[in-house]
Amino acid sequence: MDNQNYYEEIEIDIKELIGVVLKRFWIIFIVTLVTAIIAFTYSKFRITPQYESTTQIYILSKSEDAERVTYSDLQVGSQLTNDYMALVKSRPVLETVISDLNLDVTNKEFANKIEVSNPSNTRIISITARYSDPEVAKEIVDKIRDVSSEHIKKIMDIEEVNIVEEGNVPQNKVSPNILQNTIIGGILGGIITTLAILIIYFLDDSIKTADDVERYLGLSVLGTIPLQEGETLSKGRKKKKSTMYRNKPMNQPARSRRS
Repeated sequence: MDNQNYYEEIEIDIKELIGVVLKRFWIIFIVTLVTAIIAFTYSKFRITPQYESTTQIYILSKSEDAERVTYSDLQVGSQLTNDYMALVKSRPVLETVISDLNLDVTNKEFANKIEVSNPSNTRIISITARYSDPEVAKEIVDKIRDVSSEHIKKIMDIEEVNIVEEGNVPQNKVSPNILQNTIIGGILGGIITTLAILIIYFLDDSIKTADDVERYLGLSVLGTIPLQEGETLSKGRKKKKSTMYRNKPMNQPARSRRS
């Protein structure tokens, strides 16, 4: 029986919480709408659009002969791909590109704009540059490819670095995603508002209904005084006082004023 009562109490509490949320749903809706508008406005007018340009290179070591490439050569070359990728974003390469293109960024900021990846099961290296100007993004990625190719040849004693794909001039921006930011902003606003409503409800320990008296104080309610629809408690008290005044006996002598 105890377990049954326990589960019934939990079910009642959940229904009560749902009722609290639904009762203040208009607040949640307004805040959700406002935060979505704020996220849209900020993404549209405050965040600088970014464009990406990508180039690809293929590295051929001196030990490899185009006519005689063994499985061992391919395996060793694949293991060296990570080394090549690290050299692409090395400090000498980044500093040279920043200097040649007169970019007003630090090495750390510039490194965050560069992404180097290796397609699965290949020895091709993809270099992607992100920038606010699509033309500059292409210039950056091409410059990184040329400078890093020379750096790799020098450090790794490489025969040749072949260009698989030239850098492109991007037509579409990759960020910000205005629709995604707007949806996320609205959802976060709704969640935070709902949590705030529930927290306020849990912190409010005042007794509002007869059920609260029986539940929290263990007392039985003998009776309740209903209010008319739309009538507040304070108005009810005033009305009660005025009614008591009107119900005084009319035959009582009036008090004379002192002169």
